Amino acid sequence: MARSPFEWIDEQARARSRAGLVRTLRPRPADSALLDLAGNDYLGLARHPEVTEGAARAARTWGGGATGSRLVSGSTELHAELEHELAEFCGFESALVFSSGYAANLAAVTALAPHGSLIVSDAGNHASLIDGCRLARGTTQVVAHADPEAVRKALDTRTGPAIAVSDTVFSVDGDAAPLTALAAACRDAGEAGEAGEAGESGRSGAALVLDDAHGLGVIGDGGRGAAWAAGLAGAPDVVTTVTLSKSLGSQGGAVLGPAHVIDHLVNAARTFIFDTGLAPAAAGAALAALRLLRGEPERAARARAVATALYERLTAGGLEAVRPDAAVVSVRASSPEQALRWAAECRAAGLAVGCFRPPSVPDGISRLRLTARADLTDRQVDRAVGVIIEARR
Repeated sequence: MARSPFEWIDEQARARSRAGLVRTLRPRPADSALLDLAGNDYLGLARHPEVTEGAARAARTWGGGATGSRLVSGSTELHAELEHELAEFCGFESALVFSSGYAANLAAVTALAPHGSLIVSDAGNHASLIDGCRLARGTTQVVAHADPEAVRKALDTRTGPAIAVSDTVFSVDGDAAPLTALAAACRDAGEAGEAGEAGESGRSGAALVLDDAHGLGVIGDGGRGAAWAAGLAGAPDVVTTVTLSKSLGSQGGAVLGPAHVIDHLVNAARTFIFDTGLAPAAAGAALAALRLLRGEPERAARARAVATALYERLTAGGLEAVRPDAAVVSVRASSPEQALRWAAECRAAGLAVGCFRPPSVPDGISRLRLTARADLTDRQVDRAVGVIIEARR
């Protein structure tokens, strides 16, 4: 019998097992007794009656699927309504909805980095931004994490168009990017060009592309996002991507920016042109959640307060955690195996927590990743802290 052409897969599986890096699927029941600090439902809206009814109503009205790509039959009036309200809420001129936040990031980076351009990417960026850089026709330069001066130096080397790409809130440790300084570095890049005949700079500044997946709904006035909080919303040189699957409790993603940039994505972004449109139920749920957030802006502040409480209580208990800038709380573990055991002990005690290990973490440090939720009570926060500290012992 011929040898399997996939023997290399078995060797990789053995190597993952030896390193304590095996990942497995764990289907959850519809009703679980676990206290969830692992998911990204920051505002507690995924099961909110108005959100689930928004999904059901959209499915009854528009059907179970979008039926085609957005440019063929997959754009409904509901998609247009969501795009309009999302752009208005976040302070941008226009928005374009995608089937996922991953697809939105691929679209933004690849469509805005043509051949001959430079992409400056933060070392801590999410995998979707990294993959966008790999697929783009421009040249990518990775710079030190959250370092505007490194971005400035990288942009000084470019000769053509350029974009700087960064998460607003980094998904592993929950730390925020220095957006004001990043925007200044991008804008200063135009001033470094040689003067033209009219005495003006010989090149424009660089654009800033921000992934606000973990900022929307948590940061900014009433959860309007990190770009809003930094005074960058609606700027002609700033593009933001968001996901609808975290604070809005649904599924999908969107790109927000100047109208002519969004029109360009409609015509040039492959993950928009060749992908089936977002399911109407997901669009309906996201729109209902967005309206809830607009009417209950205190949810954003509550999510941040819960994150701060988790951090302060855990560090007071002797654990090493990263101070959260939004709703993600990262607690360091000594090894991948120890992180895995720690998470398992928490689950056995009724608490679901995230367990991040290499290669998901760029710094190679394993950790528990906790997500604060606006709907958690003080008693639930106390319970979670107690379980995590006891499980570590």
